[in-house]
Amino acid sequence: MNDAQIQRLRKQYPDPLSAVMPALRIAQEQNGGWLSPDTIREVADALELTPAYCLSIASFYDQYRLEPVGRRVVEVCTNVPCALAGAQQVVEAFERELEVTAGSTREDGEYTLGTIECLGGCGWATVVAIDNRHRLRVTADDVPGIVKELRGA
Repeated sequence: MNDAQIQRLRKQYPDPLSAVMPALRIAQEQNGGWLSPDTIREVADALELTPAYCLSIASFYDQYRLEPVGRRVVEVCTNVPCALAGAQQVVEAFERELEVTAGSTREDGEYTLGTIECLGGCGWATVVAIDNRHRLRVTADDVPGIVKELRGA
């Protein structure tokens, strides 16, 4: 983790508690897409906070990962509007096409498939985020084409 970058970030906030989320985001990006216990401890040290506090933030929000992720991350929103629009069928289609169960990473490290509580696109359900880029109105029938794109990328 780049401590100097965290210190520059810290100066932007009057209270180090306010810098935790952006600091965790930076640390996650620099640590291959996840927050190891050591990385969380480094963020805590840089902000003069406890690792427990930083972990409480990281474990609460969906955008932080506490385990290693695959090269490509696919997340399906399963909140009520997306569920009503067929999110479960979308999840099952991704499980079949990517050959990985939701909530896990393939053994080859290529794909992580997850469900997420909300991606903020309730009017365009079902929303799928692929490497943090959102796709709207995804149906189970769309999934084979999406996976074909992923494999070609």
